[in-house]
Order: sequence, then C-alpha cells, then structure tokens
Amino acid sequence: MDGRGFLGVRRWAAEAAVWLFLLAVAIVTHPTQGLAQTHNLLPPELTSPVPTAPGTGGATSPGSTLVPPPPLQPPSAPQPVPMIPPGQVALAVSARYGREAPAINGGVVWRVYTAKRDAAGAYRLVKEDRAVSPTFVLPPGNYVVHASLGLASAAKTVQLRAETVREVFEIPAGAIRLEGRVGDVRIPSGQILFDVFNGSQFNTAERRPIAHNVMTGDVVLLPEGTYYIVSNYGDGNSVVRSDVRVQTAKLTDIVVNHRAALITLKLVNDSQGEALANTQWTVLTPGGDVIKESIGAFPRVVLAEGDYHVIARNEGKTYQRDFKVIPGVDGEVEVLAR
Repeated sequence: MDGRGFLGVRRWAAEAAVWLFLLAVAIVTHPTQGLAQTHNLLPPELTSPVPTAPGTGGATSPGSTLVPPPPLQPPSAPQPVPMIPPGQVALAVSARYGREAPAINGGVVWRVYTAKRDAAGAYRLVKEDRAVSPTFVLPPGNYVVHASLGLASAAKTVQLRAETVREVFEIPAGAIRLEGRVGDVRIPSGQILFDVFNGSQFNTAERRPIAHNVMTGDVVLLPEGTYYIVSNYGDGNSVVRSDVRVQTAKLTDIVVNHRAALITLKLVNDSQGEALANTQWTVLTPGGDVIKESIGAFPRVVLAEGDYHVIARNEGKTYQRDFKVIPGVDGEVEVLAR
C-alpha cells in the first residue's frame, strides 16, 4: 500500500470513530390542532443534570434536557487563552448552528474524551466545560470532543501535536416552547403535560418519548427536524397529537388547542343538595369504554367534547345518567340517588 492509500485508510478510520462515538452517546429515541410562532433562539442556560458519560451504560432520563426560556441578554465574551505549560497543547473550540448560521453563544456543554476505550469499554472523560468558547490544555494525543446543546450534539476526533488547534462545531438545533388552551383560555401549567417524540405521528413504529411530562413554558432544545407532540390535558381522555417542525436557530412557540371541559361529579339526594361521600364513580363513552374511575364526593375529571354515561355506586346501590360535554363549559354533573 502506498502512502496515499495509507492516509486514506487512516482518514476513513477517524471518520468511522466519530460516527461510532455519536452512536454511543445518542439518546434512544387526532389531527394537528395548534398554532406555532418562531423567534430567534437566544442562548439558554442549561439547568439539567450532567449526562452520564458514554460507555458507562447510563442514559439521561426523558425530559432532563428542559431549559428555561432563553434570556434576553448579549452574548457572553469568550474566555481568554490560558498559559500553555511545557509539554501541553491548547485546543480552542466554539459552536455555531450551521456552516452559514450564527454562532451559539451559550448553553453548550463541552466534553473531551480519550479517543480509545478503556479496559471497561468506556470513553474516559478528560475535561468538561460550559463556557462559550473554552480552550482546553491537554497533553499531545488523540481525543474525541463532544458538544451538546439540549438533545442536539456533535462530535469530532481531534489530533493534538505541538501547535494550538482550533475547531468549530456545527450543531443544527432549535427549540420548542409549549402551552395548551381551551378556546382563548390558557390551561394552567399544572393541568397539562406534553410528551415529545421523534418523527411524525403518522409513523406507526413504536417509540419512546425523547422528552416526557414537559410543562407549560418549558423550552426543549432539539436537533432540527420533525417531531410530534402528545398533549394530555387532565387525566381523562383529552389528548391531542400535533406534528411540529424544529428549525435551526429558532425558538418555536406551540399552542395546542383542546376541545374539552372540567367536570365535577356529585351524587345527591335532591337537586343542588349535599354530595354523598364514599361514592364510586365510573365514566364511560356511549359505547361502554371506561374513561375514568374514582372514589369520592366531588371527583373532577377533564373530558373531551362528546356524550358520556356516568355510573355512581353508594352503599350497595347503583345510580346513573347520561350527560354531554361542551368545550370550554366547565360545570357540575349531578346524579340523583333515586
């Protein structure tokens, strides 16, 4: 093999190592009813715990990449280059949203690993930093540098010899911020939760959420692409699925509209009378599908628009009635104990 062929093999091996490393650190991963607005994505400050290092068998729990809304503040100044001791080499890194995109001015977590796995099969973490453009001082050698912005990331193999090496990472990431409404009324944060999945809702393959139980106002940082949101209002049957598109360097506000209402159930001896305690409740569809079961004097359930049948059991006796749910019209449904 001549010299050029040998260099080609080495280049191929280096590129393969990068792809294998990215695979090691990757997170396993009704019609649309909503509105979306996009804004320029300013750098958020990550508040998530540090992800488990690759090769240890751990994984970041779903939803742990949530961040607060991006702060309206100027970009942070890059760190000055530190003094380089004898026998060490400087590695200066920075990130941008893409080749022709603006720089990422905060929120990136930088990690430097050894290029070879240790005896346990793990990449050993050498350095970590959360500065905008950190400079790592390292002994000469080969390393893998991993940059993560929420659920988006990039990695490179870097060879350090004698001179300072400068690397720019491209992370095509965007973000979504979610809220739910019934009509023009905003659903309180504690009453609605969102799950985020990769791809479209029309892809029937079984998937686990990449962000779970996201609350109103949370920002989720994601790689550019298509996702679908499952919005759960209350613990009844008000569920809406919406496809969304994440754009690079953009924060997209998603408003999911639910056609539902909050219903309070009461078993009474007389109309407008006192509710009977220790009542067992079952809410069903007209076809007999169970939507909600509970016990109590005043159970509350969020139900999607439609017709329902409710059964109340108290002291060995059963009572029932039909009722209708109108979107946005919260109220009480009384069942007479007769």
